[in-house]
Amino acid sequence: MLSRRSFLLTGSAAMAGAVALPTSVFGGVGHVLNFTPIRKGVGTFTMRGGTIGYLATPDAVVVVDTQYAEPAATVLSGLRERADRSIDVLINTHHHGDHTNGNAVLSPHTGQFIAHVEAARLKKVAVESRGEPEPASYPTTTYSESLQMRAGTELLDLRHHGPAHTGGDTVVHFVEANVVHMGDLVFNRMPPFIDMPGGASIAGWIQTLETVHDRFDQDTVFIHGHAGPNYGVTGTREDLLAFRDFLSGLLEYVQKGLQAGYDVDGLASVDRLPDFPEHYLDSWKDAIPNAIRAAHLELTR
Repeated sequence: MLSRRSFLLTGSAAMAGAVALPTSVFGGVGHVLNFTPIRKGVGTFTMRGGTIGYLATPDAVVVVDTQYAEPAATVLSGLRERADRSIDVLINTHHHGDHTNGNAVLSPHTGQFIAHVEAARLKKVAVESRGEPEPASYPTTTYSESLQMRAGTELLDLRHHGPAHTGGDTVVHFVEANVVHMGDLVFNRMPPFIDMPGGASIAGWIQTLETVHDRFDQDTVFIHGHAGPNYGVTGTREDLLAFRDFLSGLLEYVQKGLQAGYDVDGLASVDRLPDFPEHYLDSWKDAIPNAIRAAHLELTR
């Protein structure tokens, strides 16, 4: 039986709270500074915010996502130690600040700066809303469905599978290395942020995870945007299905609650989903309530 508690929130205030990213989770100094090679020059960098992916070889440097200004500066100097060249390609997997607030640091050293067209638009809106436009923060090349390009001997394959975490997510495949950067399409065993104002679709997210899972094989290494404390920011295609199961369970929880007559406040009065206790962080107690509210909005609008 669900417990019940009151929330003195208007619809607009609830939505505002749902889009507020907690600094302790997405912007705090919670990650160990680390360049971690995967294979064929591709690796990950963690410091603050969403996981950065990189390619550093004598003939190409590629960076996927930029975290914040300080981590971006660290990445820039670290990559120069690994490859004596400027950045050939910079990619944003989506527009959220914990993945893009280092854009202005890296883009002046970049040949081509790419994102999905909707991610680029949302990033510009976000920057301009602060009243201090930063042209260097905006991707200059956009695509709508897919884009392929060479970066030295590596082939980059960028694809958008429709609304999911946001309305402008990109899956980046380093084809020769067989490494895939998922951006925030995977929160590995932790609660997700679901950006409904930014065009998210939980049903679309589930479909995207299944599509990407079926596209790759057991040898593929996946880079995740975030991971719970007992899990890594890289993994296998099984991690995609584990997160798909959480999202499916989220929709099922809300749907069953609606059928039983609960309102959104009653549904959101829990801090864990019954079947997914690992998807919880002490530092982000509102995560599951916010996800429930997002699912309620999707199922009732």
